[in-house]
Amino acid sequence: MISLLSAVAMAILAAIIVMVLYYGREIIIPIALAVLLSFVLAPLVRLVQRLRIPRSLAVVSVVVIAFAFIFAMGSLLATQLTQLAGDLPRYQSTISEKIQSFRETTAGRGTLERASSMLKDLSKELDKPKEAANSLGTIAAPKAAAPRPVPVEVLQPDPGALESLQTLISLLLHPLATTGIIVIFVIFILLQREDLRNRLIRLAGSDDLQRTTAALDDAASRLSRLFLIQLLVNGSFGIIIGMGLWLIGVPSAILWGILAAVLRFVPYIGAVIAAAFPLALAVAVDPTWTMLLWTIALFVVVEPVVGHVLEPMVYGHSTGLSPVAVVASATFWTALWGPIGLVLATPLTVCLVVLGRHVERLEFLDVMFGDRPALSPPEIFYQRMLAGDPTEASAKAEEFLKERSLSSYYDEVALRGLQLAQADAERGALAPDRLTKIRDAVQEFANNISEQDERLPPKVGPTTDVEATSAIEGVAEDAPYESLRVLRKEDLPAGWQGEHPVLCVAGRNPIDEAAAIMLAQLTGAHGLSARVEAAEALSTANIFRLETTGVAIVCLVYMDASSPAHMRYSVRRLRRKLPKATIILGCWMKDIDPAALESLREGAKADLAAATLGGALKLCIEATGVDGLGTGAEGQISKITAA
Repeated sequence: MISLLSAVAMAILAAIIVMVLYYGREIIIPIALAVLLSFVLAPLVRLVQRLRIPRSLAVVSVVVIAFAFIFAMGSLLATQLTQLAGDLPRYQSTISEKIQSFRETTAGRGTLERASSMLKDLSKELDKPKEAANSLGTIAAPKAAAPRPVPVEVLQPDPGALESLQTLISLLLHPLATTGIIVIFVIFILLQREDLRNRLIRLAGSDDLQRTTAALDDAASRLSRLFLIQLLVNGSFGIIIGMGLWLIGVPSAILWGILAAVLRFVPYIGAVIAAAFPLALAVAVDPTWTMLLWTIALFVVVEPVVGHVLEPMVYGHSTGLSPVAVVASATFWTALWGPIGLVLATPLTVCLVVLGRHVERLEFLDVMFGDRPALSPPEIFYQRMLAGDPTEASAKAEEFLKERSLSSYYDEVALRGLQLAQADAERGALAPDRLTKIRDAVQEFANNISEQDERLPPKVGPTTDVEATSAIEGVAEDAPYESLRVLRKEDLPAGWQGEHPVLCVAGRNPIDEAAAIMLAQLTGAHGLSARVEAAEALSTANIFRLETTGVAIVCLVYMDASSPAHMRYSVRRLRRKLPKATIILGCWMKDIDPAALESLREGAKADLAAATLGGALKLCIEATGVDGLGTGAEGQISKITAA
């Protein structure tokens, strides 16, 4: 009941916020523009202050120069629009000639005739009721014709100078008032930004001043840098487009360049909208199709270069928003504020996402609109295994393996995913059939990536997958298990020449078996073929039937340390069955410390212990004794612990 009331309250609050944004747009839009402009101008103000210019003078000078530039662009736009409007009648003949030439072709003649016939039929259908009414009126009307009305024309006197001035002022009053509000707010925001920051800290809570201050400063600097660089990039895009259109010969090239720069603030569709106008004008101006083709080529070349080469170089691959969030925000803000909302949609949503990343109570904004994965890579792996769908996890793993090794993926992603599964199993959230399903999914996952070996991946370029990138960021290129050796069978000692020299045995449950499957696949990728046995193989009834031919080392895998006695008895049975083999105890619990690991090893009487898959793999490679690794081929290894 409480959760329902909370949901209703949140819905009512959201509706109130939307109503305020809509009905208060006359005031809120200038404030929003002022805030965004202050983010852009703040770095410039700091730069001027470094020249020992007082802050107030620096703010006023930067704002005056910025708005002078904006007014100059506006005046240039007005001039270009006036010139274009005056030239439009001249282009009518060119369009008529192109329609005529299209009509003369066989396909064009048929298309135009069908369109013309359809329009005529529709016109006749629309006129039928009128004709019927006229015929009925003619039958019922008397023979004497009704007198025709006398047309009357009302002539208005020419407006005087005062009335013309009043009309002009009324047209300019609203834009001038809006501009004045923006200028005033920008000046005061830049002058009082520290005071505003302190008030935001007080609103957010002053319990942790250091953390809150750092978060706000980081958010402000990131937004300032993002908006300033975005302004420079989009401005460069507009300049290139304008110059290109001028060289091609499209009229009003400056107008289309400025429009392209402004519309490019709308991701994905802004450049397409900006291209529509010069393309239409190219059709109207040039009697041939050459200008149209050159204009298409200009946009097709410039937009990908700016979007996929220049932007990643200056501020990363994206604005921090997911594609769905960009489209949704553009739709929402356009519906609220019209065309200005379309331009402001991305900057406003970026502000919301940055707040969500730094303010805990607003974290849902980052989850909803940000481009960071909603789930961590281990959570995604666990969720896919839980759903019985290892295909997606395999695709993510292949992206990861473009830059890091298989052992790093298993340790940093897959093993941590199994630790989440083990935690759910310990609290009774997973039924036995779900555990079996996870084990089977891990087996299929290992089969999907079985072609991967442990040689360092070639540097063919970074992956573009968001989840894979998130996982890669947690693994350094010089991580401990990034460059473990891949062995060849002919180099192995005689005791390791069997079909499966490594035996991986699950400790207690299917989660342990899933971890053993991953270790077996990992050792196989390093040239040490392995076989996996389920936990039932260690039972009193089955231990004597365990196939041990050619086994040189045994890895006993546990995902929890709840039963040291079970570990001890399992090691004892394996020791009786394989007295000459080395036994590694794999205790792959979350955040296990070396002292606890060593205590478990000593209690179980195992030869070695490892807290990670990479650690167990390293011990297996060292145990071979190849090229001086380890102490000998017979497996006489000192009792050390690999964390």
